[in-house]
Amino acid sequence: ALNRRPRHVRMVELPTVARDASPNPQTNMSQTMSILLRSIPCLLIVLTAVDRSAAGDWPSYGGDNRRGRVASDPLSLPLKPVWKHRSPAPRPAWPDPAKQDFWHNQGNLVPSITFDRANHVVVADGALFFGSSANDKINCLDAATGHPHWSFFTEGPVRLAPSIADGKVYAGSDDGYVYCLDAKQGKLLWKQRIGPTDRRVPGNGRMISQWPIRSGVLVAEEIVYCSAGLFPNQGVYLIALDGQTGETCWKRQLTGISPQGYMLASAAQLFVPSGRTSPAVFDLADGTSRGVLQGGQRGGSYALLADDVLVHRGAGEGSLGISDVKTKERIVMFGGLHMVVRDGTAFLSSETELAALDRTRYVALARHRNQLNAEKAQLEKLLKQLQKQPDADRAALTEEALGRVKRQLDKNVRDMTGCWLWKRPASDPYSLILVGDVLIAGGDGRVTAYDITDGKVLGQVPVDGKARGLAAADGRLFISTDQGVIHCLQ
Repeated sequence: ALNRRPRHVRMVELPTVARDASPNPQTNMSQTMSILLRSIPCLLIVLTAVDRSAAGDWPSYGGDNRRGRVASDPLSLPLKPVWKHRSPAPRPAWPDPAKQDFWHNQGNLVPSITFDRANHVVVADGALFFGSSANDKINCLDAATGHPHWSFFTEGPVRLAPSIADGKVYAGSDDGYVYCLDAKQGKLLWKQRIGPTDRRVPGNGRMISQWPIRSGVLVAEEIVYCSAGLFPNQGVYLIALDGQTGETCWKRQLTGISPQGYMLASAAQLFVPSGRTSPAVFDLADGTSRGVLQGGQRGGSYALLADDVLVHRGAGEGSLGISDVKTKERIVMFGGLHMVVRDGTAFLSSETELAALDRTRYVALARHRNQLNAEKAQLEKLLKQLQKQPDADRAALTEEALGRVKRQLDKNVRDMTGCWLWKRPASDPYSLILVGDVLIAGGDGRVTAYDITDGKVLGQVPVDGKARGLAAADGRLFISTDQGVIHCLQ
């Protein structure tokens, strides 16, 4: 029963029963049971919100709703070109940052909102799908040959990859609508406007909705999730739609965030990247806000879920942060642009390096380091108080405890350094995925294959432009570049 959801169920916000609202305990029990019964459809959705992609498919950006960027089907090396499809080059929503931030005394700034620098692809049932910010189309190609099957025009740029589920294509557009198409023929099944009106404004040299879809479209168990709008003072909306009909399940107006980049989902929570702040967290069942992850004010559109932590763009340029999805607390930050995780190992790429990390041990040590730092701060505060009110014995004990904590911190730093399994010089900073036992990294004019055991280069293939998008399905590698070219290698 938990694997099926009743059709056309409209989810509603659950009322709150005040404690001791009635002097009659039986009355309170009846109210509670009534709420629980009404919430069953929502609970079914939460319990079953898991990815169900066919083996070998890559049906959403990053391969799944956690944006893990890992494919189990291996590649046969060396890779050889099979076909190439050329579309107009993407027209990104945001330009590169200035070379220098004089106010904060920072240079070599790295762009953090890069979700639409390439026509990212998804693959399902032998077909490849992608959207275009240059000609406003959703496109379908044969994944084996690159032969075009169909294309569908929206009324605005399609900046993020579609999601494929149950033979349907779901995509959002800058025209403010979510589209549901038949995957075989490209026929429109339904479309739904997310903003309150169909108001159009100038944007990127085009007329777009005041509430464009810049979060992508995430699908879990026949429920479609997306957001619309960029500026909170003009209205930003988070919505869940019935995947079959487009009817609204729930809708929330958000405050304080600007959704930009692919949303992520666990079994119970929805994570929404924001352009300038850390990702925000919402309840998957009804859209209730669960706070914002720590990690500074620079944010960005990059994020992935790994077990009980979210990896996202950190506070500094070229940095990643790891935050606990339950407490929202930041666990650790380190240099890097991209990460993929398999089992207990994380692989990271930066502007100049590729590395492998014992992620499980590293995160555990980072949590312990945070505890030690908190204890150290308390002891230092106590020591200052004792200096104002002299107490030699207590001060000596405090200094001894402080010294012990500092020694533990020194050991912790050494242990964390020992978690790095290997590091290799590399200059492929634009994308990273793991396919079988091979890391594929996207660079300028090339993609490079690396061995996961030691980072050894296994081969390189030239491509047209910067390889900002990677996907793998059915033993094929698909590369999307900033010039609008999609390469297929096998």
